Amino acid sequence: MPTSTLSTLISMFSAKGLNAAEMTALSGSHTIGQARCASFRNRVNNDTNIDSGFAATLRATCPASGGDGNLAPLDIQTPSQFDNKYYQNLEARRGLLQSDQELFNGGSQDSLVKSYSSDGEAFKRDYASAIVKMGNISPLTGNNGEIRRNCRAIN
Repeated sequence: MPTSTLSTLISMFSAKGLNAAEMTALSGSHTIGQARCASFRNRVNNDTNIDSGFAATLRATCPASGGDGNLAPLDIQTPSQFDNKYYQNLEARRGLLQSDQELFNGGSQDSLVKSYSSDGEAFKRDYASAIVKMGNISPLTGNNGEIRRNCRAIN
């Protein structure tokens, strides 16, 4: 969930056999993509661990009510590039989702976020390893599996 705490995120990834460092690397997927207003409205209106200018800009896209489907990029610096700017955003308290900002909020993953923020190659290396591991978690094959044309709907 976009409102998950760090401990919840760690528990959820652990239940799938992934450790906290792998979770933090995989969260870098959010360097590409967008989120709906409904998933970050509470953060931009109520959270205190958010850059005030960033929050004000987002409130223009995501008002206190309405606009649930309005979109904002998960990575404000380079929304269509796979890079380490997502982690730099977290250090600047510009994580779009509360669950993203939890990775850099005085907790166990702060040092890894700092490392990825300054070393894009380390992020990419760790991400590659973690995404392969995640891809091998109980894959459905043959008639048991399906490659969806639209991730939100069964073919």
